[in-house]
Amino acid sequence: QVWLQESGPGLVKPSQTLSLTCTVSGGSIRTSGWSWIRQSPGKGLEWMGVMGDDGSTYYSPSLESRTSISRDTSNNQFSLQLTSVTPEDTAVYYCASGWYERHDYWGQGTQVTVSS
Repeated sequence: QVWLQESGPGLVKPSQTLSLTCTVSGGSIRTSGWSWIRQSPGKGLEWMGVMGDDGSTYYSPSLESRTSISRDTSNNQFSLQLTSVTPEDTAVYYCASGWYERHDYWGQGTQVTVSS
C-alpha cells in the first residue's frame, strides 16, 4: 500500500508563492510518475503537473508558466510551487501517484486559500 500526505500552509496571500510538499511512503518516487491535482470550489479535478521517475517534469499548459515540481529523493518527497497566486487558485490540492489520467493512490488533500 502506498500512502501520500500533503503538507504546507493553508493560507497564502495574493501574488505570493504557494508551496506544498508530498511525502510518500510504501513506494519510491524514483519509480513511475507523481502528480499534483487540484479541485477548486464548484469545479472538477484539474491536473497540474507530474514528475517522472527520471526527474523530468510536465505541466498543464494553462499553468506551466507558474508551476514548478521538484523532488527530494532522500526523503521520498516531491513538492509543488505555484507562483503569483490569485483567489482563483483557492482549491483543495492533492498529490497522487501516476502520470496524466490514472492515479491509483491519492493523498487526503489539503485546503489552500488565497486571501489577503
